[in-house]
Amino acid sequence: MLAIERRNAILSKLFTDGKVIVSELSLEFDVTEETIRRDLEKLDNEGLAKKTYGGAVVVQNYNIDLPYNVRKRSNVEAKQIIAEKISHLISDGSCIMLDASSTAISLVNYIKHLRNITIITNSVEILIDLADKDDWNILSTGGTLKKGSLSLVGPSAEKMIRGFHVDLAVCSSKGIDLDMGITDSNEKDSEIKRAIFTSAEKKILAVDNTKFDKISFVKVGEISDVDIIATDTEPSLRWQEYLRNINVELM
Repeated sequence: MLAIERRNAILSKLFTDGKVIVSELSLEFDVTEETIRRDLEKLDNEGLAKKTYGGAVVVQNYNIDLPYNVRKRSNVEAKQIIAEKISHLISDGSCIMLDASSTAISLVNYIKHLRNITIITNSVEILIDLADKDDWNILSTGGTLKKGSLSLVGPSAEKMIRGFHVDLAVCSSKGIDLDMGITDSNEKDSEIKRAIFTSAEKKILAVDNTKFDKISFVKVGEISDVDIIATDTEPSLRWQEYLRNINVELM
């Protein structure tokens, strides 16, 4: 196993369990404890973990893009809950846009029984997953493959998205805040999400409970720009009142 593969595996364990132990990692990956300590030090320097005596604990950094395999394994149950809720809004013949979030990827599994669906997406994984759905119309945005992820970004992807209008769009974000609105960790992803929302009749922001009252690096838009916020647990009364006042449905 390459060092970067081992560190990504350690990071996945951190996001799943919240902490890791040096001695246990040493046995699991069949390397010395000193090697594990160096791995944890690198993750600490990157702001993804905090070293502790004998191990490390996870650090939620909303301005850093996690590796694809780590994102896919984090908060899995919450994403499935959100995806299942959203799936009830999609019916036979729907035209939808999905971003490359792991929640959107999960949503696809809940709608595979539907017929005559058109999907436009910048997610390479969704394209691969639906390669055998010959009764669906699957459109790729094209664009540049973003480093460290299975998503397509850039001006050509945005141009393709803006050339269509769909019934429903689903995007996620790294943070949602009453003052700063919807934010994400980098400009390229933010531009894609803006384009997707602009091209949809119904706009759904899918965010788990950890994203509320969090601010990331780049502003995607105002909360009032979306029609529905889909989440896994009921937010605070302050959030519920705010969403009612701006006419955004809470799902």
